[in-house]
Amino acid sequence: MARETVLESLAGGVLRLTLNRPAQKNAFNTVQWRELRAALADARADDAVRAVVLTGAGGAFSAGQDLSEMAQSTTAPAGGEHPFGAFLDELCAFDKPLVAAVNGVAVGIGLTILLHCDFVYVAEGARLRAPFVTLGVVPEAASSYLLPLLIGWRATQELLFSDGWLDAKRAAELGIANRLCAPGELLAIADEKAAALAALPPEALRHTKRLLLATRDAEVRAARAREDEAFRVRVGSPENLEAVRAFFEKRAPDFAKLARR
Repeated sequence: MARETVLESLAGGVLRLTLNRPAQKNAFNTVQWRELRAALADARADDAVRAVVLTGAGGAFSAGQDLSEMAQSTTAPAGGEHPFGAFLDELCAFDKPLVAAVNGVAVGIGLTILLHCDFVYVAEGARLRAPFVTLGVVPEAASSYLLPLLIGWRATQELLFSDGWLDAKRAAELGIANRLCAPGELLAIADEKAAALAALPPEALRHTKRLLLATRDAEVRAARAREDEAFRVRVGSPENLEAVRAFFEKRAPDFAKLARR
């Protein structure tokens, strides 16, 4: 089915999913959460799809959560359950090879989604950022567990306790990315890897990925539950509201003026 915020193309068993809100640097709104979840679910059920490449349109991977919707909790906003949880359920259960091709910026979920990908290729000049604390919230997508597991405790603290950018070279050095690529070669390299994976025995590959996912499933579920509870507290808090207001007013946030809670 045609989708508005996720473009799809299938060739040789490789499905390319392209996040498609380029004017917003592919920041996730409610529609994109739902459409990417549905695209992954369809890919998992379709025997013609043997590997997936995820990338972004318009020179960006994803700028994270659309801050115009930040006032809504990622777990239970007004008017019903936020689609983030259902999206993450599908992402965590996705048992086919998932290859990320990171171009431009990867912020928030644009970074933490990479922790659930099997191979990550990042273009030179790309920049990654985890601005959860500076938005007055907490890490999500089980990143409070997966980041220390992948890059170590100290590097995780440096990333989460900072408002700075992580350049592509450093992302590869830390192991967030498998390889640094020239921008013009990024998609070709990701496609080549996906094609090699698609040529493997598909059911053996899926069973192997399920076995690997099972080794961390309980910990990922527990981390998500802790993060979701923390998000319920933090979203709409004075710090979060000040951070979002400052973003739209194009000024530095002033957290010192807020009463301690």
